Amino acid sequence: MRGWWREIGSLVLPTACAGCGGARTVLCAACRTLLSAGPAVRVRPVPEPEGLPPVYAAVAYADEARAVLLAHKERGVLSLAGPLGRALAVGVRAASAAAAAEDRLLSLVPVPSSRPAVAGRGHDPVRRIALAAAGWLRREGLAVRVRPALRQRRRVADQSGLTAGQRAANLAGALVVRPGGLAAGDPVLLVDDVLTTGASLAEAARAVRSAGGRPVGAAVVAGPPIGWT
Repeated sequence: MRGWWREIGSLVLPTACAGCGGARTVLCAACRTLLSAGPAVRVRPVPEPEGLPPVYAAVAYADEARAVLLAHKERGVLSLAGPLGRALAVGVRAASAAAAAEDRLLSLVPVPSSRPAVAGRGHDPVRRIALAAAGWLRREGLAVRVRPALRQRRRVADQSGLTAGQRAANLAGALVVRPGGLAAGDPVLLVDDVLTTGASLAEAARAVRSAGGRPVGAAVVAGPPIGWT
């Protein structure tokens, strides 16, 4: 119910662009184009965690892109899921092409949020963006589905302010595949909203492998701005 009211509110209430703060619209044409203009770029955190699959991002995590992601994730501007999903689709296309996985049914597996985080925000931002991305990709002819196969099996600390090593330790062994969540040997492409240290995606890949899955790559909306080309 909370998410429904937020979505209606974002449509009927006057607002500034979530990206640049300019035009009185949820997302202006320039920021919408910025998110999904592509091409996607292979991004690598430094240091790169062991087991991290190749990650592709549509845009650098800075400025307008960062503002849009935070508006969707933390302020619950749910109407941004569509354009963010289109941006994620750009990364998925690149990751699946690099893995030669476009000729088969591709499973998008979102990195899960904790139950308290979902309850506090009123929605699961990564899953919502993943569903929007799958819609775009199916319209483009890619056989794709979203499989929320992962869950947290223990509490983890808030990642804000932690170093790369601390994040890796905080997440080690935290994720597990739900019973029946994956079929052994199926190609899996992990998705998240942002790549920072890579700890979340590396842990997700470990959990998928431990259940017999095959993570062929990963895609995010935004990656580290340093070294972006």
